[in-house]
Amino acid sequence: MHDSSNIIYELGDLLSYEQPTAYIVESTKYDDKYKIPVLTAGKTFILGYTDETTGIYDNLPVIIFDDFTTASQYVNFKFKVKSSAMKILIPNTELVNPKYIYYRMQIIQFDSSTHKRYWIQQYSKIKVAVPPLKEQARIVARIEELFSQLESGVETLKQTKAQLAVYRQAVLKEAFAHIEKKAPIRDLTTLVTSGSRGWAQYYSDRGALFIRIGNLTRTGIEINFDDIQNVFLPDRAEGLRSRLQPNDVLISITADLGSIGLVPETIPEAYINQHIAVVRFQNSNQGKFMAYYLRSDWGQKDLLKNKRGAGKMGLGLDDIRDTPVPVVSDDEAAEVLAEIESRLSVCDQIEQTVDAALQQAEALRQSILKKAFEGGL
Repeated sequence: MHDSSNIIYELGDLLSYEQPTAYIVESTKYDDKYKIPVLTAGKTFILGYTDETTGIYDNLPVIIFDDFTTASQYVNFKFKVKSSAMKILIPNTELVNPKYIYYRMQIIQFDSSTHKRYWIQQYSKIKVAVPPLKEQARIVARIEELFSQLESGVETLKQTKAQLAVYRQAVLKEAFAHIEKKAPIRDLTTLVTSGSRGWAQYYSDRGALFIRIGNLTRTGIEINFDDIQNVFLPDRAEGLRSRLQPNDVLISITADLGSIGLVPETIPEAYINQHIAVVRFQNSNQGKFMAYYLRSDWGQKDLLKNKRGAGKMGLGLDDIRDTPVPVVSDDEAAEVLAEIESRLSVCDQIEQTVDAALQQAEALRQSILKKAFEGGL
C-alpha cells in the first residue's frame, strides 16, 4: 500500500544535473596503483584508475546516468569520467534520500533503443511517488539488509564454482597419474599447424565457422559456439589447409596460453585463426583422451614449459610437437575417459544448479526493489 503522505515528483524535481565535461580524463593510460577511479554508468562501472589531480568530482554522493542507455550508478567516492555521454545527477536532499531515488530508478521500465540523449526531454519527466524522508531511510535500510543477505548467498555460490574448478583439475590429475609411457606429439600426429592471418576480409554473416581464442575455455575442452564468427571463403583461400576435422585438438598459442578445445564429431565446415594451433592425432579415436590430458596439470606443465617471450607470451608449433603425451591402447584410453566423464558429469550438474541460482539471485534483486516501492517491505 502506498502511504497517503507520498508526494508525486518528476525526477527532474528531485535530481539536478551537471554535464561531466570538466571531469573527463585526459589520458586513458590507467593503472591500478593510481588512486582516482574513472567511471562509466554502465555495468563496467570502474574503467580504470588515473593519476590525474585536476578535474576530480567530489560533491558526493551523486548518481551517474548514461544519457543514451539510461543505466545508472550510485557514487559516494571521488572520481573522473571517460566520456561526455552521461549526466551527473545531484539529489535534492531536502526532498529525497540519495540511495532511495537511486534504487527507485533501477526499476523504471524505459525504452532506450533509439540512439539519442534521454535525460532532459524524457527521463527527467518521469513521475515517482516519494514518501517522507524518514520512511525513505527505512526503505533504504531494509533494501540494503536484504541485499546484504543476498550477496552473502551469491558469494557462497561463487565460491562453490571456484571449488568445482579445482575439483575438475584434481579429477584430471588423478586420471593420468598412473601413465608412464609417453611420446612427443610429433610422433603421434599427422598435422600440427596454426590458422592463417588476415581472415577479417572473409568475415560474413554466413558460411564456415571461424574459431578464435574466445571460443576456447580455461576450464574444459568444449568449444563455446555462442559468439562464433562466420567466414565466407573463396575456393583458393590459403587457409583451406587448416580446415578442422572431428576429434582435432585445438590449443591457444598466444594470449591465454594453453586453452584447449576438442572439435566435436558433428562439426560443420570450420577453420581457426592464427592464435590457435590444431593438432590432429593419427588415431583420431583418442582425440578426446589427448584433449583431457593436455587440459590436465600434467599436460599443461609440459605444454607450457617452453613458452617464450618476456612481455607477450607465445607457443611455437615445435613447442607443441615436442610436448610429451601418453601412449596407451584404445581400451585404456576408453577406461580413463569413462572415469573422467563420470566424475565431471556430477560437476556439470552442480554447476548448472549454481548458475541457475545465480540467475535467480539477479531476479530476486529486482523483486526486492519492486516490493520496496510497492509498500511490500
